[in-house]
Amino acid sequence: MSAESGRSVHQNHLLRLAREGAQTTVYHLRDFETERRHATLVAILIDTEATLTDEILDMHDRMIGSAFAKAKRCYQSAFQESGKAINEKVRLYAKIGQALINAKEAGNDPFLAIEEILSWEQFTQSVSEAEKLGRPEDFDYLGLLGDHYPQLRRYLPAFLEAFEFKAAPTARNIIEAVEVLRKLFAAKARSIPDDAPTEFIRRRWARQVFSGSNLDRRYYELCAVTELKNALRSGDIWVPGSRQFKDFEDYLLPRTAFESMLASGAPPLGIDGSFDRYWAKREALLRLELEKVDSLAASQQLPDAEFSNGTLKVTPLANAVPEEAEMLMRQAYARLPHLKVTDLLLEVDHWTNFTNHFTHLKNNEPAKDRTVLLTVISKRFARMAARLMTRFCRICRL
Repeated sequence: MSAESGRSVHQNHLLRLAREGAQTTVYHLRDFETERRHATLVAILIDTEATLTDEILDMHDRMIGSAFAKAKRCYQSAFQESGKAINEKVRLYAKIGQALINAKEAGNDPFLAIEEILSWEQFTQSVSEAEKLGRPEDFDYLGLLGDHYPQLRRYLPAFLEAFEFKAAPTARNIIEAVEVLRKLFAAKARSIPDDAPTEFIRRRWARQVFSGSNLDRRYYELCAVTELKNALRSGDIWVPGSRQFKDFEDYLLPRTAFESMLASGAPPLGIDGSFDRYWAKREALLRLELEKVDSLAASQQLPDAEFSNGTLKVTPLANAVPEEAEMLMRQAYARLPHLKVTDLLLEVDHWTNFTNHFTHLKNNEPAKDRTVLLTVISKRFARMAARLMTRFCRICRL
């Protein structure tokens, strides 16, 4: 069985079957009809496979992120520990530099100017110490990432072998690098072949990967699996059977259905089905509106806004509600009856019978106790409203 088994079934129906099966005991499942029992078991397997796949891919993401975080912390810690020595070297070389400047202006021997501050042996020793304290030119902690390679190496062979990765054309070279790593792990080879793909290696990684005459094995693997993680996040690479990292085409209407829809006539959309005609209309409208804005801005007639020294200044919104209206609103709200949300929902349900659509997961029967059902719904909505309000307040503070 594969993930393709459920492609012909609507995803919501497949998920409903999986949830129903997960809540059904083995004894009750045995009483199902044969086709329904088999469909339920397949739905459970497909849903479980997708869940496990996403969990493993998330674990890989966290492992790579943890390795980067640890390397960064080690780099910062080492830099802080050597901060005092770096400061001493900076102050020393500032003093030497000033002595050289004075010697240049006075026409004196610069070497004697240095020896007036410290001996030549001490100066050469300080240069060697400064070279040890120096950091890479790009001041990057990527050089310490290799220390965490053994931890990642424990699971990478099994991880790359367990999944089938597919990619868009922009990320095809990453898939080729993954295939190279699979062959190396299977053959237990030590060196990267000369014809291995390197187009995916970014400039940040180049210093570590191309460190010698051959490609560095550790950093080639680290770069490949890191780019794989980034491409999974962006959607350039997907995994069949995954729910979170699936092909973008799976979110769209199937191509066969779309083509048959086009053959029968225009698709049932509120816009023109031809991109060229749609873009021509929208571009003309956009240019017209931009010309209006340019004209208003040139004459300083933009409503509640003005251009000053190349900067757009928008007039703050004022309170459009007068104080008298606020008082009237408070008086009107005070006259309204204080109702429970459940009672209000019961009254609405009396008009619309919307609770008939809240059916049981197993037997599709409506809820017997509408009061309990509507109480749960009202509390659920109250929690959602509280979360939205909290999120809104955080955005306002930002």
